[in-house]
Amino acid sequence: MRRIKLPGHIAFIMDGNGRWAKRRLRPRGYGHKMGVQNMFKVCGHAFELGIRIVTVFALSTENLARPKEEVEELFELFRTFFGKKREKMQEMDVKINVIGDISVLPADIQQSILQMMEETAHCTRGLLNICVNYGARQEIVRAVNLAVAYGRFVDEAGFSSFLLTGGIPDPDLIIRTGGELRLSNFLLYQAAYSELYFSNKMWPEFSKRDLERAIENYSARDRRFGKV
Repeated sequence: MRRIKLPGHIAFIMDGNGRWAKRRLRPRGYGHKMGVQNMFKVCGHAFELGIRIVTVFALSTENLARPKEEVEELFELFRTFFGKKREKMQEMDVKINVIGDISVLPADIQQSILQMMEETAHCTRGLLNICVNYGARQEIVRAVNLAVAYGRFVDEAGFSSFLLTGGIPDPDLIIRTGGELRLSNFLLYQAAYSELYFSNKMWPEFSKRDLERAIENYSARDRRFGKV
């Protein structure tokens, strides 16, 4: 890729796994499995390009309302992802940070998540945030309640510290695959000045080159943050 201005933080809404599988007459679970494999490939390429922070929307709070069979398949993917794929994650040499309410997940998955975060805490190549059972509205309400509990009036900086992403720079670029043109309860507060990029490709088919095109598109934009 030619020399361009890189975003410091890219976030992905990895949409279209189920639809991608359905078009191939395969079960939705197969699409989610291929989506996880593609996450390794695309996120790994992002770090290779020099991106320092990557955030992925792995499981929303709303996803847990899907049919029980599909939710169980997602849980099995997490068992593989945070358990059997531990070495692959460590090869990326990035710090893993899970964002969201993991208390509703099966106990063994919670343990694997905590262990993965501990094992990668020393990594310095970059930061990979994985949003699991995450919802932006729920995050904002939680932050408000924390501020109230502390009896504090807060400014923007103070409020941001109460968010689950406290201390992490806001995303410069948010990429959504799958052809939908919305944020779907993802990083609503943090996305105030993020550049948005939408791809019609389903997540399992979103390639390294597609990522480079998105970054090139971002690089050509004039980010004024409300100023002239």
